[in-house]
Amino acid sequence: MSALVSIIMPTYNSASFIGETIRSVLHQTYSHWELLVVDDASSDDTIQVINSYSDERIKVFSLRENGGAAIARNKGITEAAGDYIAFLDADDLWEPHKLTTQLAVMKAKNALVCFSSYELMDENSQPLGKVVKALAVLTYAKLLRSNYVGNLTGMYDTRSLGKVYAPLLRKRQDWGLWLQCVKKAGVAYGIEEPLAKYRVRAGSISSNKIEMLKYNYAVYRKALNFGFLKSQAMLLRFLWEQFFVKSKQIISTKDQ
Repeated sequence: MSALVSIIMPTYNSASFIGETIRSVLHQTYSHWELLVVDDASSDDTIQVINSYSDERIKVFSLRENGGAAIARNKGITEAAGDYIAFLDADDLWEPHKLTTQLAVMKAKNALVCFSSYELMDENSQPLGKVVKALAVLTYAKLLRSNYVGNLTGMYDTRSLGKVYAPLLRKRQDWGLWLQCVKKAGVAYGIEEPLAKYRVRAGSISSNKIEMLKYNYAVYRKALNFGFLKSQAMLLRFLWEQFFVKSKQIISTKDQ
């Protein structure tokens, strides 16, 4: 029997986007998956939109109180039955062949952790003409410098790594999760082809540089338990990596 992929989708007030996101999963060429949607006490019509899709592979969990993305992700991980765990936020999209391509690469490379390049789109699902390119090989030391794993593209093998959970941080918990995965796996493999689309939204953490620094510091200090001085030093190294190295991974497609 083919491997089961558990797709973890935390959601909060995502009624405007989640229908399109669910359809991108339903259109996957690889069909042996389960989609675990964890609603973090939404106050809009998110649940109604989710329930409009009738497919036994979709499983919905509703949290009584809003606890943040980490708690919602971890609930999904706890309930997951898959040989692999993948992540897709409620406003992002997958290409139809995402799972097929990624599983083939993981099998060919005997990879325990895998991710890919991804495209950027606006709030109306229109392309922004930019691709965030995945590194071919990603080590733990490199990942410590900056988060090179687009969470919407990441997948890990639970049969070898067990279930890896996100640290309980309000933001950047995905980075903390991938740091654990790559440390256990030794290395992660990247796929050059963009297999997903990330929605750039106004007011997001990635658009607020001060907030980004605060939450990145929390990864070093709270998730990794680094001391004060080491966390400060790592944050300075992060700034260098983010603005002088990682920025080169964003490729314009407008002239191609």
